Amino acid sequence: MADDQNKNPNEADDNFGLPDIEYKPIDRAEEAPAATDGGWETAEPEKREEPVREAPKYSYTPPEEPSSKAPLIIGLIIGVIVLLAAFLIYFYVIKPDQERKEKARIEAAEKKKRDDEAARLAREQAEAERKRKEAEEAEKNKIPPAGTIETLSARTQRYYVVVASAVDGDLIMDRAKKMSASGVSSKVIPPFGKWKFYRLAIADFDTFANAQAHADSKKAELGNDLWVIRY
Repeated sequence: MADDQNKNPNEADDNFGLPDIEYKPIDRAEEAPAATDGGWETAEPEKREEPVREAPKYSYTPPEEPSSKAPLIIGLIIGVIVLLAAFLIYFYVIKPDQERKEKARIEAAEKKKRDDEAARLAREQAEAERKRKEAEEAEKNKIPPAGTIETLSARTQRYYVVVASAVDGDLIMDRAKKMSASGVSSKVIPPFGKWKFYRLAIADFDTFANAQAHADSKKAELGNDLWVIRY
């Protein structure tokens, strides 16, 4: 009684007040007979392979976060900075350098043009000076054509510029020939009136004034012994 009292009252409640019964599990291997040639005997239980249960696979999909506009804003800021830097470099570095080079090119072209013009003028002046010297040299070495000698036979009522006179006609002729070799033409005036002199004239004019003016112009070349007579 004491044992019954010491038992857990909860166990008594589980048996619902019924007496304890001993039981033995049925061995299914003993119940299943196997036929053999000699009679019935117990066959070994067939082993069944339990299917392997795979552990369930779980996949985690993180919730989608709203896309950030920060990369776009950063890209726009970088693009603006690059454009501003390119603008500043062009207007403060590249453009002034191009203008400086263009100005230097124009100045060099103008200087070359001035130098070419000065060189051209110098060549022209040198050529003109060379021709002038050649003309002067040719004039010095030039043999003038022989002047003509004419002996007058009758009076002409003209005014003659006389450079020499002599009683001997041969002397006047010698002077005329010398002048002719220098390219000066002359006229021999024979003696007339009360004068017995041969005269050598280099020019004749209609009036005394013109003849005297010519005589004055030739004094530096032929000497002061020039006078005018009418023949």
